Amino acid sequence: MIFLNNHVLGTSWLTPVGVSHKILPTLYILRGKQADRVLKKVGMKQRIRVVGIIRNEDGILVLKHSQGRSESPVFWELPTGKIKFGEQPEEAMVRSLSEYTGLTASSVILKDVITFLAPEGSSQISNLYIVYEIGINGEIRPVPKDRYTSYKFIKDFSNLGIHLNETSLSVIEIEEEKTNSDHLSMRDTANSIIINVDGASRGNPGPAGIGYIIHDNTGKIIEQGGEFIGFATSRMAEYFAMRKGIERALELGYKTVRFVSDSLMVVNQLSGIFSIKNQDIMPIYKDILEKIAQFEAVSFKHVSRSENAVADREANEAIDKTLGN
Repeated sequence: MIFLNNHVLGTSWLTPVGVSHKILPTLYILRGKQADRVLKKVGMKQRIRVVGIIRNEDGILVLKHSQGRSESPVFWELPTGKIKFGEQPEEAMVRSLSEYTGLTASSVILKDVITFLAPEGSSQISNLYIVYEIGINGEIRPVPKDRYTSYKFIKDFSNLGIHLNETSLSVIEIEEEKTNSDHLSMRDTANSIIINVDGASRGNPGPAGIGYIIHDNTGKIIEQGGEFIGFATSRMAEYFAMRKGIERALELGYKTVRFVSDSLMVVNQLSGIFSIKNQDIMPIYKDILEKIAQFEAVSFKHVSRSENAVADREANEAIDKTLGN
């Protein structure tokens, strides 16, 4: 669902990539009180931006963001702007490009609309980026101002030498069909084996279990099971569940697998969108990375807890059996 100014635009889902999703707007719009009711019901902040991809023979244009607060890290990003009230997204893209770079667009072509979740403080914020392919007549020579201080063109985003912000990097990875691992591809795993995994902890930390279910893309169940893993946090249980699913996939000889979890943290971290900050997770995280290197293609998808009910039941039944419930 897209929230734009005081409007809510409906959306329909297309092929997701990692936990980032490609969507296209449908034709219904909610306004005024209707939009307010939807926003309250959803209870989530949303950040909407327009972002431009400008290319020449030297690569894709990125801009160095002004530092702002002295303690803030310096980062680079794709040309990005906000949508002002009453503006169409395309108008916002043209205006932002002119204001921040001095460039005049000769063509602005809608390329994609991407959503993803990212943490902000103690809550999640939904990011919606409307991506445009921008044409510039003649030589592309930006004059950075206001929010930007310099620019460069980059061809190889795997070895930057600069700090590109995670949002721009996510956009580039999705649009260029690249990820932090050569093995991460939702497109390559679209018709592959699907493995749902889930971890449960009673007490966090407390008695913990893991569950998994393996099925093909028709929904036919191939295998399911659960295990008691001892005393663990819910975060650790989620990672143990993912590792179990990966191990079973390798044991059964699958080469392309789509792993599904209701843990947004695990999906984002394994997709390379979030970095690992908890050292207790690092050993199992590295172990999982070594194991997924054995697949030809693998992807991670986030779903709601209700969509992961079977794996959740297996995890809790494993705890019940051990505790004698």
